[in-house]
Amino acid sequence: MFKPIFLFVFISIGINSSAQTNQWSLQQCIDYGQKHNIGLKQAELTTQINQNNFTQSKATLLPTINGGAQHTYNFGRTIDRYTNTFANSQVLSQNFYVSSNVVIWSGLAQYNNIKVNQFLYLSGNETFLQQKNDLALNIATSYINVIFSDEISQISKAQYKITLEQLDRTQKLADAGTLAKSAVYDIKAQLANEEVNVINSDNNYQLAMLGLTQLLNLDSLPNFSIEKPVVEITGNDVASISVQNIYETALKNQHSIKAAQYNMISANKSLDVAKGKFSPTLSATGSLGTGTSELNKRIDAVKFVGVEQTQYVTSGGDFVYQPKTEIVTSKTPFADQFKDNVNKSIGFTLSVPIFNGLQTYTSYKNAQINALSVSYSRDLVEQNLYKTIAQAYANARAALNKYNANKLSVEANEVSFNFAQQKYNVGSLSSFDYNSAKTRLQTALGNLVQAKYDYVFKLKVLDYYQGKPITF
Repeated sequence: MFKPIFLFVFISIGINSSAQTNQWSLQQCIDYGQKHNIGLKQAELTTQINQNNFTQSKATLLPTINGGAQHTYNFGRTIDRYTNTFANSQVLSQNFYVSSNVVIWSGLAQYNNIKVNQFLYLSGNETFLQQKNDLALNIATSYINVIFSDEISQISKAQYKITLEQLDRTQKLADAGTLAKSAVYDIKAQLANEEVNVINSDNNYQLAMLGLTQLLNLDSLPNFSIEKPVVEITGNDVASISVQNIYETALKNQHSIKAAQYNMISANKSLDVAKGKFSPTLSATGSLGTGTSELNKRIDAVKFVGVEQTQYVTSGGDFVYQPKTEIVTSKTPFADQFKDNVNKSIGFTLSVPIFNGLQTYTSYKNAQINALSVSYSRDLVEQNLYKTIAQAYANARAALNKYNANKLSVEANEVSFNFAQQKYNVGSLSSFDYNSAKTRLQTALGNLVQAKYDYVFKLKVLDYYQGKPITF
């Protein structure tokens, strides 16, 4: 009876699979999830920010250039900056300028800061790739859970069908007087329990599908189905590998390890930045500016308008007269400021840190501590990786042993159920004993399926740490 049950299950799965359209493979699920998962999108934005910071830090080596313009109305007594005269009325002045500054030497702080941001960007990118791989593993876990839940559901339906057929035979035997009427009610009670199992297993399947679609950020649940590959366990796949080999491989391909290494390099470069702050800073500045004022007038002509008496007299007592003139002026053209009022400057600034409340010293000591802390963090990541791989390897071996034990259990319960069915059909076995044998077989079948997919998942975890693609 064991083989017909499994045959029914696999036929049911095949019919169900052929009836579905647009079935998604595991790789399609992973590709879609990595493209649409919200958490992964947020991690990608963080990587872009790190890249922008890296680009901006490189630009700090270039000179800064700033320009500006000013349009000012002045009221009251003031000295006009362009004519150097007093003004008591409203005066309009304008000026334009361009200034530049470049750091020539700063103890290599700028260069090392570029390296800090470069390795932070590389670390963030590795962290993003790690999250991407972790998502792929989570999707594979959910994918396997869907297949497992579907097979459990098919087993429950197969058991329900067998019990339904048994109820029909029991009813006929009871009508013929071969069996007591109580046997019919026993089978009906068993059928009701198995109907509950069918409903529960179907609900678990729907929940597994829902979990997968939510992980993919996929809304169209009614039109979603997955391929159900044939999963077979052919041998001891964990016998050919060791924990140390997996660990050494993982050190080379796990993005979390690379991210920790980049973080450590970045922390050491931050220490170099802190050292550079002890050094003097030499910078060069330059500026170019011009301006104009309403008080700045252009003399167009001197006009003779007559004579006027002065306070002076000649030796003969005659008054002294002088010519009286008027200066004809006009507003200086706006463009003349660019040739008349241009100001140019260039200079160098040397800043020497002498004492600033121990800020530079404290920053340096904190950078030392941070570099040591990040180094410990990298060691801890490597230790945790080894522990995780060792645990995953032990879990895989245990899952294989559990699968083999459950396989033997199924074979034994299949033989037991086969004899029980034969005895029950001839009336030499009670319905209680028959149902007990069938329940044990159903439980063994469920345990076997669970052990099989648990072992398959454990193998996928080991593949993940070896950098292998997660496929069936």
